[in-house]
Order: sequence, then C-alpha cells, then structure tokens
Amino acid sequence: MEVKKDILWRVYLSFIIMILLGAVVLGRAFYIQRVEGKFWSRMGDSLHLKYMPLEAERGTIYSEDGNMLSTSIPIFDVFVDFGADGLREKNGKRFKDNVDSLSIYLADLFKDKTSTAYKKELQLAYKNEDRYYTLKKRISFVEYAALREFPLVRQGRNKSGFIIDPRDKRINPYVLLANRTIGLSRDISTKNVGIEQSYDTVLRGTTGQRLMRYIAGAYMPVEGAELEPENGKDIITTLDTYMQDVAENALMKMLVGNNSIHGTAIVMETATGKIKAIANLGKQPDGTYAEDLNYGAGKATEPGSIFKLATLLSLLEDKYVTKNSIVDCEGGVKLFYGLRIHDTHPNHLLTVKQAFAASSNVAFAKMADEYYHTQPSKFIDHLHYLRLDTLTGIDITAASGRPLIKKPTARSWANTTIPFMAHGYEELVTPLNMLMLYNAVANNGKMMKPYLVNAIREYGSDIKTVHPQIVVEKICSDETLAQLQECLRAVVDSAHGTGHKILFDSAYGIAGKTGTAVTALNNKGYNKGNKIYQASFIGYFPSNQPKYTMAVVIQNSNESKLVYGADVSGTVFKEISDRIYGRFLSTKKFIEPSKDTMQYNYYGMKNELGSIFSTLKLPYKDSAVGGYWREASIKNSMATLGMPVTAITGNTIIPAVIGMGLKDAVYLMENKGLKVMATGRGKVLSQSLPAGATFKKGQTIAIFLN
Repeated sequence: MEVKKDILWRVYLSFIIMILLGAVVLGRAFYIQRVEGKFWSRMGDSLHLKYMPLEAERGTIYSEDGNMLSTSIPIFDVFVDFGADGLREKNGKRFKDNVDSLSIYLADLFKDKTSTAYKKELQLAYKNEDRYYTLKKRISFVEYAALREFPLVRQGRNKSGFIIDPRDKRINPYVLLANRTIGLSRDISTKNVGIEQSYDTVLRGTTGQRLMRYIAGAYMPVEGAELEPENGKDIITTLDTYMQDVAENALMKMLVGNNSIHGTAIVMETATGKIKAIANLGKQPDGTYAEDLNYGAGKATEPGSIFKLATLLSLLEDKYVTKNSIVDCEGGVKLFYGLRIHDTHPNHLLTVKQAFAASSNVAFAKMADEYYHTQPSKFIDHLHYLRLDTLTGIDITAASGRPLIKKPTARSWANTTIPFMAHGYEELVTPLNMLMLYNAVANNGKMMKPYLVNAIREYGSDIKTVHPQIVVEKICSDETLAQLQECLRAVVDSAHGTGHKILFDSAYGIAGKTGTAVTALNNKGYNKGNKIYQASFIGYFPSNQPKYTMAVVIQNSNESKLVYGADVSGTVFKEISDRIYGRFLSTKKFIEPSKDTMQYNYYGMKNELGSIFSTLKLPYKDSAVGGYWREASIKNSMATLGMPVTAITGNTIIPAVIGMGLKDAVYLMENKGLKVMATGRGKVLSQSLPAGATFKKGQTIAIFLN
C-alpha cells in the first residue's frame, strides 16, 4: 500500500511539474510575441540581407543632327512600410491624423479610385502591419514630384513609411521613327534588336549594388547602403531625322495606297557610306504597317533587274562588250536550254547601253550565257569581288540570313543558272548589298562600308569616333566605270529608259536602275495566280556630282494595282530625293512668281490649244472665225489665238511650223502636199524651207526637232 502511494505521489508531482513547465513556455512565448516581438522581428530581418544589382542609367541614342532617338526617363514604384516606427508611435497618431487628407490627394492624382477606397486600403494595410505594401508602380516623374508634397509623405521615409524605388523606362521621343533600326529597349523580357542590341554593353554601363532586407515576403532597400552604378555612354548615329521622316512617310504612302506587303528605303551618303535613313515597314495582321523586320539590311531575296549592273560590270571589265556593242533581243523572247526568258517590251537590235536602259532580260541572259557558260567561275569571281555574297558589316544585327551567290559546284547548278543569274534570279542578296554596289559606281569606284554610328560619347565628349571605311578600293577600271555611269543615266534620261517616265522630270539628274522581280506567293511556285512582284529602284543623285545613293525595294501583293519598279519604287525614290535635294542641296530660293512679261508664240490645232489653256486655267481669246489651225500668243498670263498667216495663204505657200509638235507639223505640211523628213524628238526647232516661200507639190522639207 505504501509503495502504491509513493508511486502515485511521484506521478502527480511529475504531472504538476509538466503543467507548470508548459505554462512557463506558453507565457514566455506570449511575452516574446507580444512584448518583445518587434525586437526579434528586426533581429530576424537583419539576418535576411543580400546585395542586389542596381541598374545603371542607360545611355541615350542621338541622330547626327542632335535629336534623341532613344533615351531613358525615370519612373518610380511606391511602397509603404506600415511597420515603420515613426508611423506607429503614439498608437499610430501620425497615420490616423493624415490618412483622410492623404486619401483625397491620392485619388485626385491617380484618378483610379475614390478617396474612400484609398482610405480603406491604407487602413487595412496599417492594421495588418504590411512591411512592403505596393501602393503604385511605374508612376512618372511629374507624379512622383507631386506625391512628395502630399500629407504624411512629406514627413520623410522614417515617419511616413513611404519607400520610393526609382528605375528607368526606355522611350523613343519620335515614337516609331527608325524604331527597328534603333531597336528600342523595353524590358528584360523583350529581346533588343538594332543599335540597342549591337551596342548594349556601351549603353548599359556598369551595374551597381544595393543592400536589400527581406521583409514580409519581399525585399526592401536598406537606406544608405548602395554602391552607385556607372551610367551608360551615349551613341551618336549617322541618321538624319528629317531624311528618316521623309523616307518613312514616302514609303508608308506607297505601301498603303498600293496594298503592298512590305518595303524598305535606305539613304546612304555616297562619299562616306553613312546611312542617313533606313525605313522598314511591314503589313500587320490588322492591316496597319509597322517596323517589324529589317527588310533592308537583313532580308535576302532574288533582286531582279537591279542585278544587271553586276552583270554589265563583269562583261565590260572582261572586255567582252562595250556600251556600244550590238545585241539581238530576238523580239523579247528566247529559250535557254528549254526555259523561256522574255522581256516586258519586245526589241530586236539594241546597243548594250540601250538594252540596259530598256532592261532587256533576253539581252543580258544571252550575253552572260555566251561569255560565261563555259567559264562560270569567272562570272562568280566578279560577284564575290563586289561583295554580293558577303555580309555588309553594318553595325546592327541583321534580321535574317546572309546573301547567297550560287557556286558552279552546287548541286542545284544547271545550264540555265548563268542566264537566270544575269538578270537577277537564282541568287539571294539584300537591298543593302546592292546599294553598296551602286554607291561604289557613284563614288568613282570606291566601295564604302555602310555604318550607322558616328561616335560614342561620355559626358558630352567623344571617346570613340567612327571613320568611313573603304572595303574595295576600286571595283573596276575607269573605262568600265565611265560606261556604267553612262548606262545608269540612260535609264532615266533616255526616252526608252524604264525610269524615264517617273524620274526624268527633276531639277537635278538621277541615275539608277529599275527592277521588277517575280516572286512566289506563299512558296507555291511561280504558276499563274501565285506570282507577286518585287519592285525596286536603286540610284544616286545628283547624277553629275552624287551626294546620296538610295535603294527602295517593295514587295507587292496580288492585290497591288502597281507592280513595276519605276511605278512603285521609282515613285518613292523621287519623292524622297526631291525633298532631300530641296532641303540640303538646292541653292535656289523659292520666291513668289511675278508676271511673265515675255511673249511666247505657238502653233497648233484650235481645239487642242483650247484644251491646254483650260487645263492650265489660263484665260484666252480666239480672234479667228473659221479653220482648224491657230497661232497662239501668250503674254502676261493671257493667251490670244489667231489664224496663222501661212495657213490662210495659198496652198503653195510653206507654213511656219517652228514650235509645233511633230504630229501637228507633219499633218499641216503633208496636207499641203509637202513630203516631210523629221530628225530628233520634241518640238520643231528649224525647217529647211523658210515659211512664206512657195513650193511645188511633192517637194521634200526637212524639219529638225529638239
């Protein structure tokens, strides 16, 4: 019995001790949590410290004329530490006294919530003692400056609990201007392109460090514990904002109006290789156009007839032909080893210069096949020397693959390869590759490396300057070069040139080459219905002293109304070149025209002259009564029509036809019984038999046109 009591006593004692011990543990836990909680919380937080990177301010990208193309502006994230000592002292008096007015100011600034909603939000976060509460992200500097003056916030971080975390946002002040070339840096999830990518290490600077404390599931910066970053350097590009704007607008107008797929326009400074403008626009799924890919520097395609310049250079340099050699175009159609090559405009015997101006596919296929069929490597070596199979070296990352010139050892090489390569097929080149070749011809044979960056600048001083670089000292002999330049001028100046209609009427000379390449729609082959056309024009101006060389290449759609190189790309080229010439090259001042007091005399049919004056809104008076012919006299912007003296005299009197067009002159003279021999084009400059003299029917008269 005594043993049993002894055991029970020990059990009860142990039980009491355990209860007391449990009470002590619970009491201590309550004391630590409620009384010493803040102390131990701070102690725990102090053990969760780590250094995190502090990004440097990214450098600015400028145009050559000093405008910002891409820059960084500060944005701010706003957090609140509702556990801050100053905010909670005296039972939170500071917070309670300011929460109403602060809520009103926040609602008025951000206009996304009512003041009541803001007050409830702030009170709930205060009650929960949120240590890193996100109030607002990505606010502007203007909003940040206003926020600093708000009730409670203006008392400082320690008393208000407000934490402002600044960072940078990348913007292009000109919005989409050269957007793809600049390659606007947006955020770390977006891969940079263009200059932003190529010069990323220069623009980025050196990253700093900031001490961060882990609080309530988030890292909060420790004030005063920062290693300042080194800001990025600035980039000065070769781009000119005026030229870039003109190029983009002209390209956009044509793409939208012609319902094209995509296009590029590149303006290069002839002497240096500087890219002054590069526009790349592609059609988006919603029908709008945007800078989506680098079509100019990175997209290689079959170039079409603009490639004939390389073929012509090879033939001239190898002394196989001259510009005056005769080639039979065979009516514009010829079979080459079973495959047909044809011309848009049929011709027979032409000089090489005429064949180039008229863009005869047959002529260039025949010449290349005749001279290079048995020695294809000789032709390919020329193309390699002209760097048409080599990356351009431009200082931006290209959008897609490199150019491709087929080699005779390639499995796809066939008998038809040389004839088709000669007029722009079975090779892939970028518009920039072709532009380098045309620029070299304009630059007296020197091929320049294209580049987009002039200098790297730090704190206003250039620390690195980029100079023009020659990649080929002389692309051909002076004799060949002179013939090439003459042939390029003929494309525009010659009445039969493919660029004459669109580009001839200019205050300055233009030299270049049109191209219209047939491409396959959606890779379905070249069958009828699947064909679409790539329109090109590459040239330089002024042709006598070239300052700028330009390439315009546009991919049309099967819904495009215009398809040919001159009509599509030539139109864009002329709009851009006109604006550049008027802004930078012309020495003439535009003044209000005064009345023309000189007298001009013309001859023509009554109804045609009347139609012309009506179209020109030029008032006129007809003093004659009958007849079809009139002599027009214009002075002081007023026209007077009268019966020509020679028209009312006898049928044996020679009429005056100087100033008439060929059709009218021939009509008038042959109706009187004269036989006409005409020389030249344009209007009649002189006639072999004087007006007013008598003649015999059947007599021959020669007229010379200007």
